[in-house]
Amino acid sequence: MAEITAKVLVVGGGPGGYVAAIRAGQLGLDTVLVEQGGAEGGLGGTCLNVGCIPSKAVIHAADAYHRAVEQTAVTPFGLRVEHPAIDFARTVEWKDGIVGRLTSGVGALLKRHKVKIVQGHAELVDGKTCKVETDTGPQTIRAEHVILATGSVTAPLPPLPFGGKVISSTEALSLQTIPKRLVVVGAGYIGLELGTAFAKLDAKVTIVEAEDRILPAYDTELVRPVARRLQALGVDILLRARASGLAEDGGSVLIEDGSGSKRSLPADRILVATGRRARLEGFGLERLDLTMNGRFVAVDERCATSMRNVWAVGDITGEPMLAHRAMAQGAVVAEVIAGHRRVFDSAVIPAVCFTDPEIVTVGLSPEAARQAGREVRVASFPFQANGRALTLGAEDGFVRVTARADNHLVLGIAAVGAGVSELAGSFALALEMGARLEDIGGTIHAHPTLGEAFHEASLRALGEALHI
Repeated sequence: MAEITAKVLVVGGGPGGYVAAIRAGQLGLDTVLVEQGGAEGGLGGTCLNVGCIPSKAVIHAADAYHRAVEQTAVTPFGLRVEHPAIDFARTVEWKDGIVGRLTSGVGALLKRHKVKIVQGHAELVDGKTCKVETDTGPQTIRAEHVILATGSVTAPLPPLPFGGKVISSTEALSLQTIPKRLVVVGAGYIGLELGTAFAKLDAKVTIVEAEDRILPAYDTELVRPVARRLQALGVDILLRARASGLAEDGGSVLIEDGSGSKRSLPADRILVATGRRARLEGFGLERLDLTMNGRFVAVDERCATSMRNVWAVGDITGEPMLAHRAMAQGAVVAEVIAGHRRVFDSAVIPAVCFTDPEIVTVGLSPEAARQAGREVRVASFPFQANGRALTLGAEDGFVRVTARADNHLVLGIAAVGAGVSELAGSFALALEMGARLEDIGGTIHAHPTLGEAFHEASLRALGEALHI
């Protein structure tokens, strides 16, 4: 049996794992990364292979097709086109090409920084040793430090096990044809992002949600424009409803509402999008004496576990399950191992929902700030009064700023509107740097841009709004 020794062993090649490995390599640490690959990814993990990147590619293609369909009628600015068609198999091929380029790039970066990549199934023996089944035989890896970055997996729904017509987001992103009737179970961000995309691709979409509203993780004010758009796209939404299984003929999904009444919905595909769970099984985690935080590995502000020199990053450590959170944690751990004084600060993690329109949140909502005992100033600026939004034909939405009433320190920023995902960095930077309303109001924003709504919302909170 071949044996490898290293300073750092990273188990998992997703965003948290590969960034930890790259940063460790940059810092001169002898590093080995083990990645199994499989249905939910290889290097780059779920996000790059079957999640964030491919879903945004499909969303973009769906947007382009739907815009072209809308332009078969004369647009307000005079454009008219013939009815378009889309070859969805070619769309998937294009998406796969993007994924391939990015995964190859991750591999090249790891090699550039002298990280040894071991492909195969990892099985932890203890807190310093891992056995890997590779194509060329078993290998043992011993390391001073072990970083757990095993990510998460799609959470199954017991009444609707995956298989046949019942698919997860992974299969939804690789369909060769567009289903005529798609039932989406779950109205969180994954279900709504993909449900919206397929609705734009002319599928008849029905969304089934057990809660009393869509996107329950976001406040109602932000969700309202998304709900309007779903209605305009002809998406049916069933709230306070649960999927209880397939009909006997397999052609319909059985739905039960809050009153106990049942109905069946014909479906060509049933997308189960009820969330993800940490990947805790299958790699020997039970052999480690780790403190758990429910269904997650407990870590401190340095991402250290309860075992010395065992670290954990990404989805395995809990919510929010976001790639950029995992990346930040991975970089912190590598620097701590290298002797730097670093902690992971979770106060400023932007969240983006790529629905139509998009939603961005950073920091506290007004309600959360008040629940924390803060007296706040809250102000919004609508895109209806933003010149750039009007020229884009995308005026539904707004930017909202929440700040302390006493010293005007910004506590939270949110936006809903077309393209607002690109404002996430500005919002996060403002909170990270401890900006006050006066800082944002005193910053000259380029005209005409969507970012001016951020400027105007801050001025409005100060009672100094110029354009409303």
